[in-house]
Formats: sequence, structure tokens, C-alpha cells
Amino acid sequence: MNALKLNVRIIVADDHGIVRMGLIQTIKRLKPEAIIIEVEDYKSLYKMILKDELDLAIMDVNMPNGTVQEAIDYIKIHKPDLKILIFSSQDEEVYGMRYLKMGAGGYLSKQSSTEVIEQALKSMLTKGRYISDNVKEAMLLESLSGSAKKSPFETLSDRELQIATKLAEGLPLKEISNQFNLHSSTISTYKNRLFEKLKIRSIPELVEILRLYNQ
Repeated sequence: MNALKLNVRIIVADDHGIVRMGLIQTIKRLKPEAIIIEVEDYKSLYKMILKDELDLAIMDVNMPNGTVQEAIDYIKIHKPDLKILIFSSQDEEVYGMRYLKMGAGGYLSKQSSTEVIEQALKSMLTKGRYISDNVKEAMLLESLSGSAKKSPFETLSDRELQIATKLAEGLPLKEISNQFNLHSSTISTYKNRLFEKLKIRSIPELVEILRLYNQ
């Protein structure tokens, strides 16, 4: 029943070992013969994609030593045939289309069921593309509304959007700086910049604008 080719080579990039372990177990159930490589940061990801002929890269966005946009660009330049699946806990409606527009072939939520994960893997390995029903709906709404409801978050860089989400979750600057491996002053600079771009002055305003554009 399994139509996927034998000895498919997949790299799983995530800085949380427990996440890599769970995803690898799911992949192994779907494709026991798969050769799986795991890395925990962008620098290691770059080394491995140059070293090995891979079929699929599954990567988180919040990893040390780089950004997801840099990683996608790097892969497009050096390994244009390598399929890219973003695997993140970030909200699909807010982030899904954003990463597809960056050049990823698919976006998969870490909250997805095993069945959905298997569906995404099969789709990525056979077609190089996976779009969930939630992201399809968001894309349809965007196409229907055109620029009438253009999200203000489109003006933010990927890192600014990541930090905006963490701030809205109530995380203090120190904890955010630890998560992103950046100095607290750098996080503060990002915060000031995104506040200016969004034309807001407080965290409650940020929470409200995120809620408004995430309906």
C-alpha cells in the first residue's frame, strides 16, 4: 500500500529533542526504510543539506544560529530540489501562508494528529506540497478580500512576528531572549520596532490586533 519510494532521506531540524523524537517515530511508522537525520540548529542544517542528498527537510522556525527565511533561501540556492516542510507550533492562519510565500512547500502544525502528520508527509514526498484545510481557507479568504483586509503583520520581519507572538503570550523579555538566544536589549529593540510598525503602544493592543487578524 505504501507508494513512497524506498530509502527516502529526511532531515528533521528542531532544537527540542522530544519533538524530534516524536516526529521521527511517526515518520518511521509511515516509512520504516526512511533514512532520518536530525539536527538542532540552522548551522547544522546547512552543513547536512550540503553533505547529503536529501528528499525532504522538516524544520521548526525558532532555532538558534539563523532564521527560517535565511534557511529557505539557502536551500533554494544550494539544493533547489529539496522539499521544505515547516513544522511549528505557531498558529496556521497567521503563519501558514507566510511561510508558503517565503518558499516552503508546506506548513504543518505541531498540534496536528498523527493522521494529519502522515498525510502531510505523503503529500510532501510525492508532490512536494502540503496545505492544510485551515491554510486553504485562509488563502481563499485572502483572495476574496484582496487588499481590503491586508494584515498589518505583513510589514513585520519573520523575527519581529515571532517576538510579537511571544509578547502577546505574556512572556517577559528575559525569557524571550533566552528562547531566541539573543540579548535582552536586542529583544527590546525588536519590540520597539514592531510597536512602531503596528502603530501600537502596549501589549494589550498587540494582543487585540493579533486576535483581530486571527479570526
